[in-house]
Amino acid sequence: MAEFDWAELAFGSKRPLSELNAVFIAAPREISAERFTQMVKQYLPKANIVLGLAKEAYVHGFEGQPQFKTLNVKTVDEIIARVNKSANGRKIATLKYFQRELPFILEKVKFSKIVLVNGSWQHVFHNSPAFYQLVNSHTPYELVSPFIDEKEAKKAARMLERIIAKGLNLKTGQVVSQQEASALATEAAKQSFDYNFQTGAVIAKPVNKGSYRVLAAVCNRVVPYQTYAMHHGASRETNFSPPNDLNHYDTVHAEVEALIQAQRHTTDLKESTLFINLLPCPTCARMLTETDIAEIIYSQDHSSGYAVKLLESAGKKVRRLVI
Repeated sequence: MAEFDWAELAFGSKRPLSELNAVFIAAPREISAERFTQMVKQYLPKANIVLGLAKEAYVHGFEGQPQFKTLNVKTVDEIIARVNKSANGRKIATLKYFQRELPFILEKVKFSKIVLVNGSWQHVFHNSPAFYQLVNSHTPYELVSPFIDEKEAKKAARMLERIIAKGLNLKTGQVVSQQEASALATEAAKQSFDYNFQTGAVIAKPVNKGSYRVLAAVCNRVVPYQTYAMHHGASRETNFSPPNDLNHYDTVHAEVEALIQAQRHTTDLKESTLFINLLPCPTCARMLTETDIAEIIYSQDHSSGYAVKLLESAGKKVRRLVI
């Protein structure tokens, strides 16, 4: 069976690919050989399969983050070879492409169905160019889990969290500058498995002018475990809600997680500063007015700056620091 590369097909005939009338598994994040086998058993009896393979090592927008690695063909090449050697008439082909090329592939090639593995894109899929291309072409599609079952999802979450923790310097007690604390909040966000938006928060106390001691460095954690939304489907996608909808999301907001950690460790928050990469949402802003946190320093705006006026009215200092 063929190994296609979109770089070779883009300006040439798409017929060899279209004639397969295949189920197309769009380039997924990492999946296990067992999960791929499960998918093959589900889709191969109905049609040929074209497996997309991203040329990038990570899902676009999540570069360097272990929880968003893309599938390496070595994980599944034995399965593909075994299927293609069998007497069964249906086969598995592969298609390599850059993730930005997906809308063009969906426009130019006719597939019988598109299978999209949760956690393989940034933000909500129904707000992407690829989605609108599917709608325009009336191509059926399905969003599926990257895991065989909940047991595998939970195991992956535990393993990946250990790997992530080793790769980030988020130790409490370290003394950092204001700019470093803001950068640390951005780093802390990378602990999150939320592919809609990763938020990071750092609680720190001033040591002297311009220096802070880190008390906590947290993210917007997906609950009840980090791979939950990948396995069961992101709430915003299952409810078809807009990207910034405050009714449908799968995480404990980073500000809340910071306060949870402070409570667990009986951390005194008096005169502390909250560094966060995204201005608190209205709900979190209202909650923060009731805390002993003295100052909020943020990087990106949210909700048209609603939180700024509210927090300042509660006696908090609010500043924006872009790094």
